[in-house]
Amino acid sequence: MANKLWEKNVQVNQEIERFTIGRDREMDLYLAEHDVVGSMAHITMLESIGLLKKEELKQLLAELKNIHAIIRQGKFVIEEGVEDVHSQVELMLTRKLGDVGKKIHSGRSRNDQVLLDLKLFTRRQLKEIAEEVKTLFDELIRQSEHYKDVIMPGYTHLQIAMPSSFGLWFGAYAESLVDDMLFLQAAFKMTNRNPLGSAAGYGSSFPLNRTLTTDLLGFDSLDYNVVYAQMGRGKMERNVAFALASIAGTIAKLAFDACMFSSQNFGFVKLPDNCTTGSSIMPHKKNPDVFELTRAKCNKIQALPQQIILITNNLPCGYFRDLQIIKEVFLPAFDELKECLCMTTYIINKITVNEHILEDARYDNMFSVEEVNRLVVNGVPFRDAYKQVGLDIEAGRFVPDKNIHHTHEGSIGNLCNRQIAELMEKTWKEFHFERMEQAERTLLEA
Repeated sequence: MANKLWEKNVQVNQEIERFTIGRDREMDLYLAEHDVVGSMAHITMLESIGLLKKEELKQLLAELKNIHAIIRQGKFVIEEGVEDVHSQVELMLTRKLGDVGKKIHSGRSRNDQVLLDLKLFTRRQLKEIAEEVKTLFDELIRQSEHYKDVIMPGYTHLQIAMPSSFGLWFGAYAESLVDDMLFLQAAFKMTNRNPLGSAAGYGSSFPLNRTLTTDLLGFDSLDYNVVYAQMGRGKMERNVAFALASIAGTIAKLAFDACMFSSQNFGFVKLPDNCTTGSSIMPHKKNPDVFELTRAKCNKIQALPQQIILITNNLPCGYFRDLQIIKEVFLPAFDELKECLCMTTYIINKITVNEHILEDARYDNMFSVEEVNRLVVNGVPFRDAYKQVGLDIEAGRFVPDKNIHHTHEGSIGNLCNRQIAELMEKTWKEFHFERMEQAERTLLEA
């Protein structure tokens, strides 16, 4: 059994060890690639301040690149008896390079090491989430334009209310994603700050060059105060979780609409057959299982901020083992949301719309406001027009004019999809993902 990095002469009870390690080995596989990249930046900085020799740095960088390749190939494992990813990487270096491998930990703690790993992991995941959001956004805008002239009922209180359109329905979710992307951008900017060099939360007596590691890793800036850098553990995850929850809220609402609108009672849309399932007893059934599961998964993601808040509530400054548990709910959430976004994009691309909804007389009364407004334009006071149309409806005399002439910004006849797309493009460009990507490429290819 491998020794722990912190172990001296007293071995820990195995049941205590099992409890305290928990699922850390499993969760740390998410972080392995980023642990290596962070170590490459750290040792490059150590060489610059004289704590490593040039030849030692060369050996370490070469072996870290080998480990990175093993991780990318899916062959990296955290061995039984090895506590975490940091220990495994250092063990592999030491096996290959001897005492040189033991030098990489100078000037850092596992506290700032995991802080760094989490930030590198999270910013990469936020980029992938942003890409999926943008893809879904583009699909929604495309469908909004395609079906912009198809009228559908709008509802309040789930009662037929006023004319809407599929252009508005698809476009509304597109614009919702613009706001979600702003939230995601804020989360990315808070994430993209360098905690490395804060050590256990109180800095180091070594003359560390934290600005150098910031540049090497493509961060926007430092987490300057070393105590705050440590306090950021849990806070970063919570802020990011709120951004993920915002996206999940949009997708869950869209999924609910699609399930409802595809039911026989509505019949507004038809979902692709390969996204529905049948019944074991009712041969006519086509159940919207994909969107139902999407709704449930997105609702679960919306609980993520509260889970993190409850884990971190009332912790004073400094590191506590409670923070380990956040990994278990936080790290897997990205894949779950990406999967939901991917499924939603696929269905929106394949969805078909009922273009003959207005042929059903049950929707005639939703044109009542159009008639009230027509009377007002012709000089009838609004309250008199409202009463006149209401009495006609009660008497069964109301005959709707289904020709819609809305012109103001964001209405049926003026969707403003171009302006919404410009907002999304502006937000997308302000992420500046290219800086972090270039920095990591430079480290790995040097």
